[in-house]
Amino acid sequence: MNSKLSGILTLSALLGLSVATAGPAKITAQSIIVNPVETKLDVQVWVNRDPSGKGNPVYRKGENVSVGLKTNQDAYVYLFNISANGEVDLFFPNNYEESNFVKAGVTRVFPTQGAKYTFTVAGPNGQDKLLALASTKRLDLDDIARFASSQGFADVKVKGQENLARALSIVVNPLPADAWTTDVATFRVGAAAQAPKPGATGTVTQTPEQPAPAPQPQPVTPAPQPTPTTQIRPGERQDGSIDSAMAEAYDRLKGPESLGAATTYASAWGDGWWQKFKGVGAYGDAALLHANGSSRAYAVHGRLLERYLALARAENGATRPPSRLGWAAGDEKVIPQNPYGTTGLYGFFQNGALYGTEKYGTFWLQGAVLKTYQGLGGSGSFLGFPTRDQYLLNGAWAADFEGGTIRTVSGVTKVYRK
Repeated sequence: MNSKLSGILTLSALLGLSVATAGPAKITAQSIIVNPVETKLDVQVWVNRDPSGKGNPVYRKGENVSVGLKTNQDAYVYLFNISANGEVDLFFPNNYEESNFVKAGVTRVFPTQGAKYTFTVAGPNGQDKLLALASTKRLDLDDIARFASSQGFADVKVKGQENLARALSIVVNPLPADAWTTDVATFRVGAAAQAPKPGATGTVTQTPEQPAPAPQPQPVTPAPQPTPTTQIRPGERQDGSIDSAMAEAYDRLKGPESLGAATTYASAWGDGWWQKFKGVGAYGDAALLHANGSSRAYAVHGRLLERYLALARAENGATRPPSRLGWAAGDEKVIPQNPYGTTGLYGFFQNGALYGTEKYGTFWLQGAVLKTYQGLGGSGSFLGFPTRDQYLLNGAWAADFEGGTIRTVSGVTKVYRK
């Protein structure tokens, strides 16, 4: 613990916060960087005004805030914040805490009790994102942030969400595919006393010392009663029973913000269940898929869902999932901008994967080609996103990408750069 600092240490955008020391001195659709491989490792992050980590609470300038995190396995955790103006701060690890190693199942809260610093909201107004990156191995962040000998918090060299995602993708690339994972919590900095409605955007402000006008009595006139409507619940079957895995998935994915309202009941599909949703904004139409025998349901959105159903229609008349992919085995992920400047979506399934971009389209990969591709870092590697479906070449599987190709030669997959 550094004991040389005193007074006030201010980081320009630490949670949109200033950090005050007391005495001698101590990152859907919300994703910033995601692991395209399903992992057993899990991390959760939240702020004190929203312990669920699913909302978007509002803090006024000058208010104190605390941040909580928890992992399900022993892990090294790195906490970043991206403020409304793109400033990036790393506030854990720092020189006030002994280590960023977090034991499985142990809740950590920052500032810790008795800490010689506080987090106080400083701005700017607008939307902030809090990113937790957990890894089974210690990461080398020297190319992203560095500590000076007398500093409690590191100086971060990158600015903006896309640049942070690109830099972190290089840092995690040498790790085993399932050795890291992330979580994001959001909050807003503004002058409003109450949180915005779910999905609201824009800075929340309120003119000070302007009390709301007292409600005026209104004449009561009879009004026609609206026709009763029934809102279908997530996971609800037509007989009124609930698919608990779908209901849990809806909550896990902040359903009102990413899935929207259900448009069908959960119904049998092949050897499982599915339910359609109207989607929210750019997410597009959505579906929850729950394979029989699985304790979890997963979401597929927009262009990935369109291609998934098109493959099912071509193969079996859409009476069940397409065999080349099978059931969803993970939630759809947003892939940040890769070295070629391309962003896209990733869907993980029992037998393969879908990668979708506006630039090229949505394509499937499976088997040894997919395993080789993901082993190199997937869409964040020099290969980039696929530019067509996996295909047979001289009787063996091949695939083409932004930056190269994968070919199967004498039963062995080989990678070629462009």
